[in-house]
Amino acid sequence: MADPQSKRAVDAPTLDEALRRTARAHPDIIAVRTLDDRVSLTWSALLRRVEAAARGLARLGVGRGETVAIMMGNRPEFHIADLAAVTLGATPFSVYLTSPAEQVRWLLADAAPRVAFVEQASLPVMLEASKDLPGSMRIVVVGGAAIDGAVTLDELERSAPDLDLAVAARGIGAEDIATLIYTSGTTGSPKGVQLTHRNILCAANGLEQIIRFRPGFRMVSWLPAAHVAERMAAHYLPMVFAGTVTCCPNPREVLSVLPQVRPTWFFAVPRVWEKLKAGLEAKLAAGPDGPRQQIEAAIQCVRMRQRGEAVSAALEEQVAQADKAVFAPIRAMLGLDQTELVSVGSAPTPMDVLEFFHALGLELADTWGLSETCGAGTVNRTGKTRLGTVGTPHPGMELKLAHDGEVLLRGDYVMRGYRNAPEKTAEVIDADGWFHTGDVGVLDADGFLKIIDRKKEIIINAAGKNMSPANIEAAIKSSSLLIGQAICIGEAKPYNTALIVLDADYAPQWAKRSGIEAASLEELSTNAEVSRAIDSALQKANQHLSRVEQIKRFRIVSGDWLPGGDELTPTMKLKRKAIASKYQPLIDEMYAP
Repeated sequence: MADPQSKRAVDAPTLDEALRRTARAHPDIIAVRTLDDRVSLTWSALLRRVEAAARGLARLGVGRGETVAIMMGNRPEFHIADLAAVTLGATPFSVYLTSPAEQVRWLLADAAPRVAFVEQASLPVMLEASKDLPGSMRIVVVGGAAIDGAVTLDELERSAPDLDLAVAARGIGAEDIATLIYTSGTTGSPKGVQLTHRNILCAANGLEQIIRFRPGFRMVSWLPAAHVAERMAAHYLPMVFAGTVTCCPNPREVLSVLPQVRPTWFFAVPRVWEKLKAGLEAKLAAGPDGPRQQIEAAIQCVRMRQRGEAVSAALEEQVAQADKAVFAPIRAMLGLDQTELVSVGSAPTPMDVLEFFHALGLELADTWGLSETCGAGTVNRTGKTRLGTVGTPHPGMELKLAHDGEVLLRGDYVMRGYRNAPEKTAEVIDADGWFHTGDVGVLDADGFLKIIDRKKEIIINAAGKNMSPANIEAAIKSSSLLIGQAICIGEAKPYNTALIVLDADYAPQWAKRSGIEAASLEELSTNAEVSRAIDSALQKANQHLSRVEQIKRFRIVSGDWLPGGDELTPTMKLKRKAIASKYQPLIDEMYAP
């Protein structure tokens, strides 16, 4: 009979057992750290702190089936708090730091947590949100002093040193809810996606067949933990495969963190890659012509390979020499020279961005998934990437298209259901176990999926033409770094228009270089020179769109759209109905004679 301690963590029945197996097998590998190593915990040290916090939670009444809220940024204490709840068979869930009190209150009412871990800076929001709610919720303060009725994390870890956790561990099952992921709520209140221990570990097993997770592999934690991609990539997978997580508390600084971490796997949304491409192109434009010509040759090579054409030996040699002399130093400068996979997702990625990074030797791979499927769905494999698609199904995932093109998924990755919403669960999971994703796609002859748009977001204009607003918006945003957000308007209209939001980081820099004194986004939104620049960018975008898709008029919106605000969900998805209502006067202007 095999020694139980030799069993792989990924084959454990539950996440708490997976954590113990990892800590036993790799006790001295760093589990989680801050960039300055002020906090640096090995897997054995992390387990000790998790168990101490779990004993403290048990003393506060947390047990199997209870829920625990976590409202904190990317810091080592998140991993302690989350796994302490898991160790007791409880269900942790994360709250976006940008959420206003009324949104937090909705989550607290739905999840009914026994305890909430809260960063000092978020205490006012949490206290306002929990006021007068039924039941009693204790607060654990992280990174600050306790208030009346609350305890600090340090106090929690010291509060019950002799409590035996063995009983709690024996009661946890693979079908217990391991976490709640609250969806963005683009069409109403958020829904609590219930992911079980089995769901998450099956997803980890599938990903292991795509990515080589060697002990000590490196990840940067920079997305909100309430996002399924962050939870899987920078929390569960490192725990199962003994990775090392470096915390980046400010997402705007993630690109500057990469050279200090040199991650093995890096995931970012398209806008990050677009800005990185623009920055590199600006540097190359200021230098000699050689590197630019070498990138153009490499892009030509990428395009030929994608078309299945043979690449001449001369071009192969030219690109190989350029890789050694130019591209490899660029990858090292970016901190991406040791990555085995670089991924992009959550929105369509412009083809020129994909081709650019492939030319640099970074096989940027579009991936697609949902909270309801542990973030998994389809993925482009290294060496087999097909640009313009989101790849083929993850191992163990079944995929088919409904009669209207909606993508359906089935497999062990699919959630148990939405919390407190059996009718909504029945709407998306049919009697045969197929999850109806709401995304519309097409499959090519080799089974690669291309997502067209959300089923409920397809635009049908006055002439009955169906269009994908997401693809139109991607073309708009890729036309200029001045454009931070864009929404295409055209439902039942004679032509398409767009609302444009200026990029909060780039627009002020552009204005300064252009000799414009106005510094705020509000001032720049009414500036004639800015308007001309946006008009020029839209003309450029229109060249990549069909005649019916092209933008005929636009308006620049004053100010910015922030995650969790009126216009964007916390995961940066457009709240289309809310935007249409809020900006109705501007929209009416664009359709006036």
